[in-house]
Amino acid sequence: MHGEYKVPGGKLVVVDLEERDGRIADFHLAGDFFLEPDDALADIDAAVNGLPIEADVAAIAAAVRSALPDGAQLLGFTPEAVGTAVRRALVTAPGWRDFDWEIVHEKPVSPRMNLALDEVLTGRVGDGRRRPTLRIWEWDENAVVIGSFQSLRNEVDPDGAAAHGYDVVRRISGGGAMLMGANSIVTYSLYVPASLVAGLTFADSYAFLDDWVLQALRSLGIEATYQPLNDIASPQGKIGGAAQKRLANGGVLHHATLSYDMDGEVMTEVLRIGREKLSDKGTTSAAKRVDPLRRQTGLPREAIIAKLEETFANLYGAVPGHITDDEYAEAEALVASKFATDAWLRRVP
Repeated sequence: MHGEYKVPGGKLVVVDLEERDGRIADFHLAGDFFLEPDDALADIDAAVNGLPIEADVAAIAAAVRSALPDGAQLLGFTPEAVGTAVRRALVTAPGWRDFDWEIVHEKPVSPRMNLALDEVLTGRVGDGRRRPTLRIWEWDENAVVIGSFQSLRNEVDPDGAAAHGYDVVRRISGGGAMLMGANSIVTYSLYVPASLVAGLTFADSYAFLDDWVLQALRSLGIEATYQPLNDIASPQGKIGGAAQKRLANGGVLHHATLSYDMDGEVMTEVLRIGREKLSDKGTTSAAKRVDPLRRQTGLPREAIIAKLEETFANLYGAVPGHITDDEYAEAEALVASKFATDAWLRRVP
């Protein structure tokens, strides 16, 4: 069995192993990480050999950690990364390049249509009717997009939203509210089969699915890092956040919004950002929590999107694709029956 795990912001961890009588056998660790002392590699191999195949990431990591000699240095990986690679081997999880990827970047549509396309395309990947896809959003009006489980009245100031021309919509994934000003953010969605994230914890899958974004941002000179559970950040502040929804048919939606430009005053007038949340982030100003890409790079939004597409294509062999007329029609019907309805918007009053 073979398993791989690219540590977000770190190195590739590769494991090969066999299963004998319900236990791990012939285990070997490899990768482009750094490890001192050199013979600690044999200690790690010995620690994993003999573990039950049911051992979870925490148990495998504990075994590795206890076997390391005093003063051992693991650079670019962790004992937990070894555990994750083992779990992915045991469930025979495929890697990114085991799939044929499309990149879709098409005409602007309404915020509601973007949300409906997310549900439709995720479902089609889960059903096997569409290849795994990266889609870059374009939209034709300002919107506040609240999470599936957020209270409408607690998150949005209706007077502020109306005054600044922001429509209010609800997405199918959880997480917090996003202020989506026209040409002020970069939003993308990944539609992937559940097998790609097999063996990963729900939390680890966030960083795993966004590692390519960190690589793209770093190539632009941004010191991008992932902050659990779902933030993409730099030393100067938050860049964006991600959210997920997993469908029963095996389709996984992972989407993220990155701030390109922002007006902090508008954000505080449209969103009800509570003092408790701000104090938890260690700041007294909502605007200071976000550090937009335009300020950090000086590049046009289109140039940043082009770098994202180029990075994804180079890493995973993705090719340009498109949304079919049938998919657009299904999404339009879903807008009418769900995303444009008051019942959906106010499902959590």
